[in-house]
Amino acid sequence: MLLPLISMATLAKRLRRFGRNSSGSAAVEFAFIAPIFFALIFAIMETAMVFFAGQVLETAVQDGSRLFYTSQAPSQADFNAVICARVSVLMDCAKIGTDVRSYNPGTGIVIADPIDSSGNYAGTTLTWQPPTNTNQTVVSRGFYQWPLYVTGLGYNIANIGRGTTSSKRLLAATAATGPQ
Repeated sequence: MLLPLISMATLAKRLRRFGRNSSGSAAVEFAFIAPIFFALIFAIMETAMVFFAGQVLETAVQDGSRLFYTSQAPSQADFNAVICARVSVLMDCAKIGTDVRSYNPGTGIVIADPIDSSGNYAGTTLTWQPPTNTNQTVVSRGFYQWPLYVTGLGYNIANIGRGTTSSKRLLAATAATGPQ
């Protein structure tokens, strides 16, 4: 099939008319801006969820620590159950790590970071050391690995597995209780 030949003058006129036509320009402009806009919205929502989940974990660990210190949650299972009851809407209770250590009066309290030098969560360093007397200070900590989804868009708040497909943010909560 032969294509009709178009003169240069007709082609130039059609190109000028196409350049002046503004119908559909809003859709084209939105197509340019939409990916950036949605990436920003998702990053804001993810950051808000991380901070909200961190606050929920913080409150749960404080409540659990208070109940533990007053002997209302005397075992590790009871302590974990108190925390789980408060965070189960947002987090998988089986993935929460708890660390409870007791310190004698006058002893320096050293809190080790559960993230190793290669940026991985070292959950095996968590211990359960309940107080042996009422004069001890008890430091209770809870940890949860929060999954991140927007990290592939250039926004990365991960502190575990940074730069991998399974980037996570380690949420940490600490509460200290002791004699007044």
